[in-house]
Amino acid sequence: MSKNSLKKIRESLMVSTSELSKKANVFPMTITGIEKGFTCRFETKKKIIKALGYKLSDRENNLYWAEIRNRKGVRHKAITP
Repeated sequence: MSKNSLKKIRESLMVSTSELSKKANVFPMTITGIEKGFTCRFETKKKIIKALGYKLSDRENNLYWAEIRNRKGVRHKAITP
């Protein structure tokens, strides 16, 4: 399991787990699992990132890039939809 910033971002936007899950069209348990560090499919990450109001190119504030930054020595270019 790897750490990510989903919970921190979600709470800073004052969005509940159930609200985010509805906006992203995923199960609330999926959000909870990701916040605990479990992995998910890239499509699920894209849904959550968009539901939070970010674009995939927003490196500083999105879940996918936060997870990548936590891995030592791994660098990626921005992913565009």
